[in-house]
Amino acid sequence: MHEERERVANLLGATALAITDDLLGAPAAASRLSMSAAAALIVLRADPGVSVTELGRRVGLTQSAAVRMVDGLERDALVERRRGIGNWTGVHPTAKGRRTAGRLLTSRTSRLTGVLDGLGEAEVRDLGALLATLLDGLYQGSGSADRMCRLCDRSACTPDGVECPVGAADRAGARTAAEDGARTDHG
Repeated sequence: MHEERERVANLLGATALAITDDLLGAPAAASRLSMSAAAALIVLRADPGVSVTELGRRVGLTQSAAVRMVDGLERDALVERRRGIGNWTGVHPTAKGRRTAGRLLTSRTSRLTGVLDGLGEAEVRDLGALLATLLDGLYQGSGSADRMCRLCDRSACTPDGVECPVGAADRAGARTAAEDGARTDHG
């Protein structure tokens, strides 16, 4: 069993690397954006108005790197900063930025569905169940649904009321933390 586990782990690694190599090329093929900038546009399409700091956290950049990235996206007319109440400034995609994010997601989806072309419907369903289990475990290790899903097409993840496995793990973790806090407060 140990040898089979290592073999499957190696197959998973090769598959993940091949898919990652292909996906890293998708933003370049769909636009002239870096992977972080592409992820930022996709995040902003789903959640416009986050701060530069929050946007950087979601795409895995430091504060200073996030500022430089947003500056570049602003120069390219893909995002705009909007002043809110007090010192709050939110980053919003422009119409051009939303269109670019849409093209990025279309390119990503096309590449990923192409990977599944060799599988039958039952195999795709089985793979979906296995991936949901793997994502739950990966979430437990990272604890960052926003970061894990930074390139996700949110609408593709939850068709017809299907629950996102990462979102479900995130909500379960939040409930557990709240319950633990309640026990500490009342205990």
